Amino acid sequence: MAEVAQEKGLNILEKYLALWVVICMGLGILISLTIPQIGQGIESMSIGNVSIPIGICLFFMMYPALLNLQASELKKVVLHPKPILVTLIANWLIAPILHAVLANLLLAGHDQLIVAVILLGSSPCTAMVLVWGHLAGANQEQNFINTSLNTITIIFLYAPVVGLLTGMQNIHLNWIDLLISVAVFIGLPLVLGVLSRKILVQRKGLEWFEKVYHPFVGKIAFIALLITLIVLFSLNGSTLINNPYELLLVSAPLLILYPVMVGINLAVTKLLKFRYREAATAILIGSSSHFEIAIATAIGLFGVGSLAALGTTMGLFWEVPIMLSLVYFLKYLRKKNFFKKETNTTR
Repeated sequence: MAEVAQEKGLNILEKYLALWVVICMGLGILISLTIPQIGQGIESMSIGNVSIPIGICLFFMMYPALLNLQASELKKVVLHPKPILVTLIANWLIAPILHAVLANLLLAGHDQLIVAVILLGSSPCTAMVLVWGHLAGANQEQNFINTSLNTITIIFLYAPVVGLLTGMQNIHLNWIDLLISVAVFIGLPLVLGVLSRKILVQRKGLEWFEKVYHPFVGKIAFIALLITLIVLFSLNGSTLINNPYELLLVSAPLLILYPVMVGINLAVTKLLKFRYREAATAILIGSSSHFEIAIATAIGLFGVGSLAALGTTMGLFWEVPIMLSLVYFLKYLRKKNFFKKETNTTR
C-alpha cells in the first residue's frame, strides 16, 4: 500500500465541526439581518447561478479530498473484491434509491429539498471517512481503495444517478447545469489534484506531501466550507427566520436514513461474515456522504441562496456527530465479538 498520512485523530476543526457549523449559520443569519449589503454584494459577483467568491470556496472544499485519489490502489480491488463490491452497491444503488423514496414521502411539494436529499444520497464519501476509519481501527488499505474508486465513479455516475432519480419524481433539472457542476466542482479539482500530487511528490517527496502539504490544504478546505456556510445563510437568513420548518423538514429523512443505512450495512457485513476491520470500513463508507459535492452541486443548480443549497448543509450538520457516534458503536460491537473473529492482532 502507498504510504499515507497517519491521522492522529480529529483536529480542533474536525472535532467541533458541528459547533462551527451552528456558529456560521448564526453568523450568516445575523449578517443578513444587520448588514444585508454584504450578501447582496456577494450575490452580484456571479456567473450564472454561481457567485465567483463561493465558486472559489467550493473549489478549495473539493480539491483536498480529491488529492486522495491513488490509481495504484485501484489495482488491488481484485485481491479482496467482496468488501469493495458491498460498498459500491450501498453507495450507488441502495443509498440513492432510499434517499429518493423517503424524500418523496416526507418532502412532497418541496422540490428543492427533495433534490438536496437526493444529492446527498448520491454522493459517496471520499474524504472524512478516512478520519472515521482511522478512529475506528478499520482497514485503511481497503478505505483508500474504496475512496479512490468512489472518486472515479462520481465523475461518471453522479450526474446520471441524480438526473434519473429527480426525473422519476417529475423534478426536471437542467442537465447542462448539472453536467457543468460536475465538471467544474468535481472534474477540475480532480484533474488538478492528480497533477499536483504527481508533481509535488516527485519534487518534494511523498512524506512532505502527506505530512505537510495535504494537511495544510485540508485546513483550508474546512475554512472554505465555513465561509461558504456563512454566505449561504447571509443570503437566505430572512427566509429561514420566516420559515424555520424548512431545515427541520429536510432533517427528517436524513435522521431516518443514517441509521437505516448503518443497519443495512451492518446486517450485510454480518451475513457475509466480515472481520471487524473490513466490516467497519464497509459500514463507514456505505453510510456516509460527500456533503461538499452535494453543496457544490446544489449551488450550481439553484444558486447560492437556494433552499436546495441550505438543505444540503443539513447533511453536513448531522453527519459529523452521527459518524463519530458510529465509530464508538462499532468499537463496542467489536468488544462484544459481533463480527467474525480476527485471525491476527492487527487493530
